[in-house]
Amino acid sequence: MGPLSSFDPEIYEAIVAEFHRQQDELELIASENYVSVAVLQAMGTVLTNKYAEGLPGKRYYGGCVHVDVVERIARDRAKQLFGCDGANVQPHSGAQANAAVYLAVCKAGDTVLGQDLSHGGHLSHGSPVNSSGRLYRAVHYPVDVATGRLDMNVVREIALRERPRLILCGASAYARVIDFAAFSEIAREVGAVLCADIAHIAGLVVGGVHPSPVTHCDFVTTTTHKTLRGPRGGLIMASRDWANAMNKAVFPGIQGGPLEHVIAAKAVAFKEALSPDFAVYARQVVTNAQAMASRLIERGLTLVSGGTDNHLMLIDLGEACTGQDAEDALGRAGITVNKNTVPGERRSPNVTSGVRVGTAAMTTRGLGVAEAVQVADWIADAIAARDDADRLAAVRREVMELCARFPVYPSDLMSAGGAAG
Repeated sequence: MGPLSSFDPEIYEAIVAEFHRQQDELELIASENYVSVAVLQAMGTVLTNKYAEGLPGKRYYGGCVHVDVVERIARDRAKQLFGCDGANVQPHSGAQANAAVYLAVCKAGDTVLGQDLSHGGHLSHGSPVNSSGRLYRAVHYPVDVATGRLDMNVVREIALRERPRLILCGASAYARVIDFAAFSEIAREVGAVLCADIAHIAGLVVGGVHPSPVTHCDFVTTTTHKTLRGPRGGLIMASRDWANAMNKAVFPGIQGGPLEHVIAAKAVAFKEALSPDFAVYARQVVTNAQAMASRLIERGLTLVSGGTDNHLMLIDLGEACTGQDAEDALGRAGITVNKNTVPGERRSPNVTSGVRVGTAAMTTRGLGVAEAVQVADWIADAIAARDDADRLAAVRREVMELCARFPVYPSDLMSAGGAAG
């Protein structure tokens, strides 16, 4: 068929355009990052051709000898990285990892307790539009609207009243340290199973800049992208008592054949995260976030909880500007963020009153504190000038100049056998 560029130029051109978007714009979506070339190479391999339902050594298809090696390596590295008893590297996403935990622990209609979506939780933590909220009786704990922080006394009161079978801790838009030990005490008091969803902070956990939930929880789920800087996918960890239930919940419980090419890429990312350099990266992610947060506050913007302990911050825009308007303005300025609900949200989820900003991807490309402060200024300028096309264009030119100094990938990646070579 020949190279992709000649066989399917429409797809090739879209991939090349996305390559240049990532090179030329600042990625500040807190749930995104840039994988290494080695991770890209692992994903684009013949492993994608192989069906491998089951676990290494216990497959339902022949010819799995080599993918068994890959999956065992990925699983062993995950256990080494997080210090867990059991690990399943097959989930296709974080949401599927959470679905497997529900299946392992709960019966349909059981009560699950998670953080409210509009208060920083995740769709798969019991939102009524998600399977987690349709198959189970979902109840939620809020953050304190005045402080933007979790009040563990309130969480305990709700848990005592609702007596959930499963408690989920972890969030998608919460900027403060999560007290896993306190959640563990509450779970034991009410007889609940505890799962920590650390999709956003997994890289910070293994980098030593956020406490680990592993010793406190029955299950830990995560994505393998975001701060962990691997391919898009999921991972479940379980205590020894729950490891078998975890594996059965993944297959045959919620999915069939695993994506062995993605599992290979996960293994590569785990090896990268085991290096001393990754801990340096994780520390810089937090340092950059705190520098950016301080500058945004200096520029008059309001941050939920007043700052950040991790890689993200949530800007509450108040009444003057919607999250959608801010996202659009920043996009025109070459800065990619996502609109996001804030505690006490007054607008619809399609519009919102906030934007979420993260530093994981910008840190990967080499930006430091000085650049984080500059980016904060551009964010404040773009939001203030959201109706000024000339000013937004001027910011975009400055952003492109900065990005040119800190490229994500070699400029010849596309022509050197990369993602669409």
